[in-house]
This record gives sequence, structure tokens and C-alpha cells, in this order.
Amino acid sequence: MFSKNIQNLKTSPVRELMPYSKKAKEAGVGIIHLNIGQPDLETPKEFFQAIENFEEKTIAYSDSSGQKELIEAIKKYYKNMDINYKNDEILITAGGSEALLFTLMTLFNEGEEVLIPEPYYANYNSFFAMLGIKVVGIPTSFEKNFKLPSKDIIENLITEKTKAIMFSNPGNPTGAVYSREELTMLNEISKEKNLFMISDEVYREFIYDGKDTVSCGTFEDNLERIIIIDSISKRFSTCGARVGTILNKNKEFMGYILKLCQSRLAISTLDMIGAEALYRCLGSSYYDAVNKKYMERRDFLFEGLKKIDGVILNKPEGAFYCIVELPVNDAADFSKWLLGEFSYEGETVMLAPAKGFYQNEELGMNKVRISYALELDRLEKAIEIIELGLKKYKSR
Repeated sequence: MFSKNIQNLKTSPVRELMPYSKKAKEAGVGIIHLNIGQPDLETPKEFFQAIENFEEKTIAYSDSSGQKELIEAIKKYYKNMDINYKNDEILITAGGSEALLFTLMTLFNEGEEVLIPEPYYANYNSFFAMLGIKVVGIPTSFEKNFKLPSKDIIENLITEKTKAIMFSNPGNPTGAVYSREELTMLNEISKEKNLFMISDEVYREFIYDGKDTVSCGTFEDNLERIIIIDSISKRFSTCGARVGTILNKNKEFMGYILKLCQSRLAISTLDMIGAEALYRCLGSSYYDAVNKKYMERRDFLFEGLKKIDGVILNKPEGAFYCIVELPVNDAADFSKWLLGEFSYEGETVMLAPAKGFYQNEELGMNKVRISYALELDRLEKAIEIIELGLKKYKSR
């Protein structure tokens, strides 16, 4: 009765524990959410002030391509990084998710292939399944902090059906940051093999310890193939304001994306007004302050977890996630047990089993993804619960 593609949709590992979470809450257990990248930093006041100053008597449809003022502000944001896009090379979408969906709809026929380093953001799988896209995982190693393999290994994965290389940088779920050299290698493959390169850069500001990397928008020799996906969700702690961006210099590609934008009419006028104010009013001092706060949280989590017997992790280089290896055979079972059978001082933690971030689920069976987008006191309590929970779980 229903389409095969829709039946192939998998539940995200971030969401699959929701029934267990609901039961724990109904039982009066508080939950510390390490399973989702929802920043707890306050949304900057400029967002709300801009909406409060909206004086039109009717909230009308906005232009399908996005409000001109917002596009101008985003263009200036990239110009400050010495990346130059014209107005018609920027389209506004309902979050980064719609930007990705529209991109994949435009590029791929059913059965064609996308190369993607694994582990990768599990929600990508929903789009792949809906569109019948075959995923070919680029192997990375937990032990080497998820660095890309050599050029020849990646090229050996390319077939006549390969259409694009896709990745997030900084990485969700790994916290890895691809170096300038790694990105240059991907750019060379894209040019030589005539593949599109889809660069999800929504965590761009969250790069730590002076890591040397670049936006793919700096590869001026290949910008017709390079598609940048961006969003205000993480940058400005505005996940509920669905404002994303596609940037690309291929006029034919952007023409098709515009048709998709027109098919859904427009995105929220008020959200775009708020987003424009954020890009216009906030600059490097804001980004530096937020980066410093997340780096402090990263250091706290890393130092706390590595003291737990049997827990192994790499120090994240960016974003606010890390993959953590636990001394258990099945991290999903442990995560369910934490929610269903364990609490400490009235609280427990919710993790994201890492198997759902891998094509080969066996590689993630004893791992979880942890988000550290929480205050230090919450992270401290979470670390304590994980340590006590592991001791009890293994002694059963």
C-alpha cells in the first residue's frame, strides 16, 4: 500500500530511545540529555528584538528564495571570510535539513551513489532512503580520530553511479575537523572525477585548539561543484527557528533548487527577520565567546570520561559531539537500561547509540555519541551517572 522508500526509513538513534525516556519521566526520573545537539546557550536578544520591531499589519509570504536583507547579511558574513557569493548564488531554506533534502533531490536519481565518511549524521539516512540513494561509506578509524583515508582508497570506492561526496565539517557525530590538506584532497577528487561535493558546515565556528581547516567555499577553482549547506541553528543557538542556506555557483543547479523553494512557497517571514538581525549585529566577538564556552565544556567532558575505567575517547576537535567507546558489548542495551532501570539521586542520562551512525552497525555496537551542549554542572552529574551506571550494569 505504501511506498518502498517510506517503509525503508529507519528511526534515528537519537530518537529510538524516546519511549524509554518517556517512561522514565513518567516514573519521576530526571533525564540529562546527552543524546541530542540542542544548545542550551541563550538565543541572542537581537533575534527577538528584530521580531518585536516588525510593524507590518499582515505577515505575508516572503520571496521563495529568501528575504533580500537576509541574503545580503549572509553574503557579508561569507565576505568576511574572503568567500564571495552573489545574491542569486544564495538560497534560504527551512533549516539545514531542507537544504540537504533539496540538494539530494536535485542531484540524485534512484540507485545512484553518494560517498560519505562514516560514522555520519544519522538523519542523513532518512533522505537517502526517501530518494533511493545508495550510501557508500568512506572508512575512517576510531583509533585515528576519524581522519580521512588516502586518496587512492577513496577513489577506489567511486563507480559510474557515484554522484557526490558528502560530509560535515566539523563532524557530527565525531567531533573531528578535516584539515586543509584533507579537504584539498576531496576537492581534487571532486574535480578529477567530476563529482559534486556537498559540505555541511553548520558547526563552522566551533573549531578548537587552533585546528587548521577551511571552508570549502575557499576552493575557487571548483565552486560550481561545491555545495555548501549552512544554518543558524547551532551558530546562534536557534534550533527552533528553521533558517538554513544553500550556496553554490552552478546556475543550473541553483535554478532547480529555486523551483523546489517555489514549490513550498516560502519559509517563515519572522524567522528570517530574526536571522538577518543575528548575522547583521553579531560578529567575531560573539563567535569567539561561544567557541570558548564549548571548548571549556569539551575539556571538562573529556577529562571526566577518560577517568572512567574502560571508557575510551578521542579529544574532539570541533562541533560539540564525541564518539565514546564503552566497556560493554551492546551500547544500545546499556542506554536503554540506563533509562529503564537505573538512576542516581533521581536522575539518569540519555545517550545516542553509535551503531545508527554507521553503515556497518557492528563498528558502533560498543559506542555512543555524546553531545556536550550542556552546562558544566549537568555534564559533571552525567559523568557521575555514567560511571556508576557502568559499574552496576557490568556487575549484574
